Amino acid sequence: MVKYFSCAGLLKSSWDQVCIAFWQRYPNPYSNHVLTEDIIFREVTPSNCLISRRLLTKVSRAPRWMERYLPKHMASHAYIIEDSVLDPQKRTMTTLTWNITHARFMSVEERCEYRINPDNSSWTELKREAWISSNVYGLSRAIQVSRVKWSSALRNDTDQIDCVSSLSRNLASQGSRPVLQRP
Repeated sequence: MVKYFSCAGLLKSSWDQVCIAFWQRYPNPYSNHVLTEDIIFREVTPSNCLISRRLLTKVSRAPRWMERYLPKHMASHAYIIEDSVLDPQKRTMTTLTWNITHARFMSVEERCEYRINPDNSSWTELKREAWISSNVYGLSRAIQVSRVKWSSALRNDTDQIDCVSSLSRNLASQGSRPVLQRP
């Protein structure tokens, strides 16, 4: 069973600011569940695209019914792979994120595309898509609950980007990275 979710939104920051904020978004007050981010691979292609792969470690409780079947460290942490392609000529950034923890039970893939808003070039459009699937009989209810959590996470992620880009923009003249606090 595969469930598909999508949404689109506007970030009231320029594409350049959003891209900078994307790379500086951890740590921030909206994402204290992200423990680590490690760059596995990064390359600039001959066409000047930046290709990256990162490994994220997040605090992520497994569903209660699943906890008894997993080692303790696997029940409390999730490992996520994030691939990204930043194309400065087309002014797009595309990310693909998927879980490697608990993937036998449930797989979550998310694709985000950031591009300049055609109606207001100082804003950035964000299109998000997610595919949640499981081959385990009886997990359809859990997938429906995941949809609610995913929708909530979307708002939180947009708040993160807005928070980081706003503070970065305001402190750019000082030449330092902001210390972020939740408003």
